[in-house]
Formats: sequence, structure tokens, C-alpha cells
Amino acid sequence: MKFLIETHGCKLNTADSQAISNQLINNGYQLSKSSDTPDLFILNSCTVTHVADKKARQALNKARRQFPKALVVAAGCYSERSYEDLEQMSSIDLVVPNTKKNELVSIISSALGYEEVKTLEENLNSNEDLLLGRTRASIKIQEGCDQVCAYCIVPKVRGRERSIPKEKIIKNINFFVNKGCPEIILTGTQLGSYGFDLENTNLIDLIKSILNYTDVKRLRISSIQPSEFSEDLLSIWSNEGKRRLCQHFHIPLQSGSNQILKSMRRTYTKEEFILCAEKVKAELPESSITTDIICGYPGEDDYSHEETKETIEKIELSDGHVFPYSKREGTSAFFMKNQLDPKIKSQRSAELRNIIQRKFIKFRKSNYGKTKSVLWEGKNRKSGLTDNYIRVKANHDDTSNYPFSSIEDVRLEKLENNVVISKLI
Repeated sequence: MKFLIETHGCKLNTADSQAISNQLINNGYQLSKSSDTPDLFILNSCTVTHVADKKARQALNKARRQFPKALVVAAGCYSERSYEDLEQMSSIDLVVPNTKKNELVSIISSALGYEEVKTLEENLNSNEDLLLGRTRASIKIQEGCDQVCAYCIVPKVRGRERSIPKEKIIKNINFFVNKGCPEIILTGTQLGSYGFDLENTNLIDLIKSILNYTDVKRLRISSIQPSEFSEDLLSIWSNEGKRRLCQHFHIPLQSGSNQILKSMRRTYTKEEFILCAEKVKAELPESSITTDIICGYPGEDDYSHEETKETIEKIELSDGHVFPYSKREGTSAFFMKNQLDPKIKSQRSAELRNIIQRKFIKFRKSNYGKTKSVLWEGKNRKSGLTDNYIRVKANHDDTSNYPFSSIEDVRLEKLENNVVISKLI
């Protein structure tokens, strides 16, 4: 029985897909190769915007057309939010919401007439059950969110905050490291809240423990809120984690207008965000800061939009994602007045993306001539990531004595098609 998983959305979904794939393999399923026709197709979906919903439906319909004899399964956040709607789609055989995620493989196996299998939760507790990624592995350290941001559907589809015990996280990381995985990404819905439901631990303690009790070469943090930054947290990058912690910080801004931030129920002001970014760059001048911005939020007038543009200009960003606001039923923003015309949202989004693209280029040019460590992806040097999140390519095709998934020092030279050409040192 061959299976294929398609993953949409965040790195947390990537971590979930890794765990699901592993459990399937442990129960006799085989991962489908590109040339194979799978017997089982699973979509691990996202629902953060209406565009994500549309992509999910398209992927499911495409899977049915491509694999007419396969069992097509809708899973993930969209399945949690729109369970009944998805059940009406003729292209789908099974809909498994997040609340049933731990039983996903059991539900699939039952539908196929197979024997009962261990639950996903039981599987995650055993490091032998983890599926090894190629160059990096995503490790989930917590899930869920207790925040009440007005626009966000995530708390409804991911639930309350739950932390994974530190010992299990370290055990899982050591498994990947022992198999030769050079980079670990810590993922979660609300990383900064890690440990609130556990005794005597938090994110700072977890990172220090990982550095002390594993030999992972590179440790990357997927995302952290500006209000969760502290000098104690940042100091780890300059001290015990200097050579191993990746100098990349994804810090969601969402809006550069205090009025809009308040309406969104975010827990910081634009001034506090700017100060946070300045502290990062002062401590780690070559670090990369990326962000998320919601454009066209209800009530966003011309002044608020200009405020956001000015705020972005003041921050030393290296990249960012701009999302036109998407109404999500079940959120308080869904009922807000002064919803913006899609054309206005599209125009404003383009303006913000232009600013971010300028900063994208500026940051990469500021790294010309500098030596950076790069983790090569695949079996050649055609693509890799530096520790400060710059996509690079070697300036030649020399792959002699090339160790798979190796980390090498390069000198950054020039930008071509959003990729920096580098020279091996």
C-alpha cells in the first residue's frame, strides 16, 4: 500500500506530516515515489485564509483526477473548520479533523480493512518511530494558542496550548542527530508560551537543554511573537548558542498601525516591535528578520496603511509575507464593519510587497563578501540555506567528494533571480 502526503501551510503542519508518514511506514505502508501511483492520498490542509481553503479543495479534486482508485483523505486545519462541507465533496473518501488527528492512521486502516494500529500520540512518544527528513527535521514542541487575536482562526482549529515534555523533545532530536540530520527546526503554534503547562521549564530552558544534551549542528526557531522576546532569550544566540543557533528570527508584525494592532487584539505597539527588531540587530548585526503582515484589515484607512508602510521602512527586514485580510467565520473580525474592497486590499498588498522586495535585495547585498555557513539541500550544491536564512547556490557544479547534507563555509558574491551565488572557501 503506497501513500502520498501533500502538506499546506505552516512548519507545524510539516512536523505533523512527518509524524503521520512515519506511523504509516511503521505499519507497513510505503511512501510513494514520484513515478508511482499512490493507493492513499492525504492532504494535511491549512485554513488561515480563504485562499488556503481554495488551494485545499483544488488539491483534493486534483488528487481524485490523478489517482481515481486511491483513498483520498482530507486532514489538517481545514478539515477541522469545515468538516461538514468537505464531507459533501465527492472527491473525498475520508475527512479527519484535528481533534481526531491522533487516530488518523487507525481511521485510514479501518477504512481499508486493516488491523488496528497504535495512535499517533503513542507513536510520537517513541523516538524510534520518527521519520528522518533529508537536510532538516521539524520538531513540534507545543501546539495550540490561548491568544484571542480578532482575525485568527488558529485557536479554533488547533485548540488550547499544550507543551510537549522537554525530555521527549530532546530524545526526538537526538534520534535525528544520530541519523545524520544536521538541522532541527523547533515548531509550534505559540513557541514563546512553551512550558506554561509544565513544571520549571520555558523556551529559554528548553533551548539551553537542547544545546547541552544534543549534538545538533544547527538549531532554528520557526517563529516567535515580539512580546515574547527578552534579553535573556536573545543572549543565548551570543553566548552558548553562538555557533549552533541560526541567526534568523521570524517575528510577525501583522500591522504597522497601533490603531489596527489594538483592533486585532495584538499585545504590542508598533514602537515596541521596532524596538524589538533594533535589539536583535544590535546584538546580532548579521541576523535575518522576517515577518508577516495582514493588509486591508477592517477599518484600515489610508492613514493606517501609510503608517504600516512607514513602520516597515524603519525595520531592517530581510523578507516578509503579505496576506490580504481574509474573513474567517468564527472570529470576531468576521463581524466587523468597514470591510475593505478586494481591489484596495490588492493594491495595498502590492505596495507593501514592493517595500519588502527592496529590503530583501538590500539585506542580501549587505552580505556580499561575507563568509557564511550553508546547509546544502540534496545531492549537489545547487541550493542551500545560510544560518541567517539566505538562499544560496554554488558558483560551479563541482560535487566531487561531496558529503550529503553537509554544512560548508562559502563567501557570498552576487544576487541572481533572488538566489545569492556563493564561492566555496
